[in-house]
Amino acid sequence: MATKKSTATPTLISKGCVIEGKIESDVFLRIDGNVKGEVFINEGIIVGELGTIDGNLNAREAVIYGTINGTIKADSIQIKSTGKIQGELHTNNLQVEKGAIYVGNVYMDKFQSKKEINSL
Repeated sequence: MATKKSTATPTLISKGCVIEGKIESDVFLRIDGNVKGEVFINEGIIVGELGTIDGNLNAREAVIYGTINGTIKADSIQIKSTGKIQGELHTNNLQVEKGAIYVGNVYMDKFQSKKEINSL
């Protein structure tokens, strides 16, 4: 049986763009601009080196090159060497590259994280 692939186009918030408010999406998102508010993504998200989120993030997968000030809930979180996070992390899988900056608490409870992520 063939699986159905999404034909939706990924979303880009480009450098210089500032968004205030709640963002919800079923498709992949890349942020190279600034977001002030809650972000809920059913798929993956990349926060580019110049990207910032001042608010909480919920996603299936998160790759952070930029800055986040808030709680992140994701099944998988990668903090790259240029990443800066201040807040709580709730995840099943965490990868942190040398040079990354993280201030906060990490919670790795598989049952709880999946429950919270699936409640998007």
